[in-house]
Amino acid sequence: MRNLILIMGWLIATSLTYKNFKATWYGDAYHGQRTYSGEVFDMNKMTAASNYFQIGDKLKVTNKLNGKSVIVRINDKGAMSKEIIDLSKGAFRKIADLKKGIIDIQVIKL
Repeated sequence: MRNLILIMGWLIATSLTYKNFKATWYGDAYHGQRTYSGEVFDMNKMTAASNYFQIGDKLKVTNKLNGKSVIVRINDKGAMSKEIIDLSKGAFRKIADLKKGIIDIQVIKL
């Protein structure tokens, strides 16, 4: 029974991990504008835009290159592919140099 519980926990955890995603960032041009969710975009908050995840979803985003992570909340949609998450400038800056522009990430839906 214990093994079954461990296996079920592992299956649930791995089904909420997404490995083939990329992250970009947005900030200055959209700062102060309304997001898809209706809130005002603050480029320094830990938020993100996605066409894959739902508004309100919380995600742990990890930079595959350096292992740094940030927790963000989806509050916007964007005109990017489903495999790209557009992080706020503040969130991207915590896990990568802004000059990178785009990075490979692992996403865990919390």
